[in-house]
Amino acid sequence: MARLSRDDAAALLERFRRYLRDHQLPVTRQRDQIANVVLSADGHLTVDEIERILRERGVRVGTATVYRTLDVLVQAGVARAHNFGERFKRYEPAPVQEQHHEHLICERCGKVMEFTNERLERMIPIIADEHSFQVRRHRLELYGLCRE
Repeated sequence: MARLSRDDAAALLERFRRYLRDHQLPVTRQRDQIANVVLSADGHLTVDEIERILRERGVRVGTATVYRTLDVLVQAGVARAHNFGERFKRYEPAPVQEQHHEHLICERCGKVMEFTNERLERMIPIIADEHSFQVRRHRLELYGLCRE
């Protein structure tokens, strides 16, 4: 996924703050900082990467706070959590008007690449119809080795 524009990231951050207020949860500087890291990411960040970025910015946040905030970001619908079989999750922003994408995961280096494919998207309802199945959502993850 390409990095969100500043306006899109700011809109998601405001949506997150509104979610916190609507659910009587504290709107804190630490939550804002964590949300900013995730919402301005151009990749799929791990908790370790989020903590490293926060440290580089001089922000001191406990690991438990990072995990709790990530859970709330996902519940608020402004971020998505992915488990690519690595025994940990990766997080990315979830913009409202995003084109659906799939993932290529390198089993050697852990690199995650996103792709879209119009033919694949057109095939999903055809396959579902052939099996009398109603699709609500889908996810495709391809595992292998990248060029690097």
